[in-house]
Amino acid sequence: MPLDATAIEFRAVSYGVNGRPIVSDVSLRIASGETLVLLGRSGSGKTTLLRLINRMLVPTRGEVVVDGVVTTAWDAIRLRRHIGYVIQEGGLFPHFTVAENVRLVPSLEGWERSRVQERVDSLLRLMSLDPAEYAARRPRELSGGQRQRVGVARALAADPPILLMDEPFGALDPVTRAELQGEFGALARRLGKTIVFVTHDVREALLLASRVALLVEGRIVALAAPDEFLKIAHPEVQAFAAALEPRAGGSP
Repeated sequence: MPLDATAIEFRAVSYGVNGRPIVSDVSLRIASGETLVLLGRSGSGKTTLLRLINRMLVPTRGEVVVDGVVTTAWDAIRLRRHIGYVIQEGGLFPHFTVAENVRLVPSLEGWERSRVQERVDSLLRLMSLDPAEYAARRPRELSGGQRQRVGVARALAADPPILLMDEPFGALDPVTRAELQGEFGALARRLGKTIVFVTHDVREALLLASRVALLVEGRIVALAAPDEFLKIAHPEVQAFAAALEPRAGGSP
């Protein structure tokens, strides 16, 4: 798929529960190979948009299109295997080893055992986890940053073209979070996946995004590249911009 192709499209999408709107009239195109960051306060609709992409939710109105096909026309299992999904703490199966977590989807897809093993080893190395040291461990034997790395490896295991990330670094300490942000930025450029990344941290958004989409009460109120985003006059953009200013006493 060429870089300027549309990988994901929201067409006048709304979603609500019991008559309460959560997402309202969202129209958005996400290009193949870009990292779109969904930024907003808690309850703004960020995670709902993410779950509409992999059909964990179905729009009340409008359509979500993935690789040219409306999500409701996809087989749900095929769609979800077409899309990697990463959440806080990686969402790992606690009773599986690291290797078993990473190999799960390729095994379900019927890959040959040797190919699966090669993929597991290469992804663990890509995530700076030596297979000889980490493959046989269970999630409880890992640090938070290591679990997050395994979660990303598992999401990438079957080489999906699209990756959804729901505040994946939000539960980590500041130092580990900064390290993983830097690693992820380099990894995103290297792999060329289409990535939709949810955060409420404006610094993280500006660091990782090709474009930032700001949500307020289920609507996109600003959409721009990082170097243009803070120039937008909308009051919610300026509220997030203010969060970047040093606090009294000189600490950021």
